[in-house]
Amino acid sequence: MGLYSLMKPLLFSLSPEQAHGLALFGLKHGLVSADHQRDDEILSTHLWDMDFPNPVGLAAGFDKNAEVPCAMLAQGFGFVETGTVTPKPQAGNSKPRLFRLVEDQAVINRMGFNNLGLDVYAKNLKRRETLGKCGIVGANIGANKDSEAPIEDYVTCLKRLLGMANYFTINISSPNTPGLRGLQGRDALDELLTRLVAVREEFSPARVKPPLLVKIAPDLDAAGLKDIADITLKHNIDGLIVSNTTVALKEGLKSKFSGEAGGLSGAPLFELSTSRLSDIYRLTEGKIPLIGVGGIASGRDAYRKIRAGASLVQLYSAMVFQGPGLANKIKLELTEALKKDGFTSLKDAVGADHK
Repeated sequence: MGLYSLMKPLLFSLSPEQAHGLALFGLKHGLVSADHQRDDEILSTHLWDMDFPNPVGLAAGFDKNAEVPCAMLAQGFGFVETGTVTPKPQAGNSKPRLFRLVEDQAVINRMGFNNLGLDVYAKNLKRRETLGKCGIVGANIGANKDSEAPIEDYVTCLKRLLGMANYFTINISSPNTPGLRGLQGRDALDELLTRLVAVREEFSPARVKPPLLVKIAPDLDAAGLKDIADITLKHNIDGLIVSNTTVALKEGLKSKFSGEAGGLSGAPLFELSTSRLSDIYRLTEGKIPLIGVGGIASGRDAYRKIRAGASLVQLYSAMVFQGPGLANKIKLELTEALKKDGFTSLKDAVGADHK
């Protein structure tokens, strides 16, 4: 029996947010031992001038203030995305705002971009000398809830953090900040990306242009997906993350918390998010690298995302139920699936369902 299995009853006796705080405390103070096994060579991939030891990443939301990226990389993740950070600190929505749906292997959250703000986030990244020291770390940036100029919030975050993270994710798809998803519209997204690409060009050191990724919602219709594809191709955006949580899919849930407001993640999101991933791959003709997120709980799930068009994958919710050792389990199962189907590299499997 693993350490997480022993601790799970204690963690589940706490509220989800208390359990999360305890996990962060343990990681920050070295109470969680490293569990990084040597990755099979088939899992390595080169993307955006970076060498990923494996494609299994930690999604944003776990390490909002960039406190433990290196500790999570030591759990076997190929890359870690920190944030979402906003320019000003904000408390987020009132508690309770995070719910375990045990019967559904799902989570509902309405956190509301709670974080300690850009100053603390930047100091944490700098203090831990994250960039290039312990692995690939991304920064997920957002807008404050009370912002009168949300596009300026993204500009502020990117300007401040350039040089501190290996890539940047533009989070315009959280359902818990009023109006945020409106930035996915054609005109708003065009303006936002125009500004951010210009900032990167102006403020990045010579020849160092960190990738800009856009994280989208799974609830977009066909026209919305087409707009996203068109605008990101127009601006030569480096990647898309598909997808954030959904505000749909709650009717068939079994848990007593199924009626809670907020974004749904975990197992029920898998099919919808994978379908949207496949749609975006087709719409962009495979020209933009994609990160597949939503409901991954096994190597088979990760493999399906990759075949649907993902170059990398991310997870978070399944870790609530299976612990951080899930990353290593997924890697072993993914390696087996790739080799079983005759692939000699991860890259060859990307988008295989479309070929």
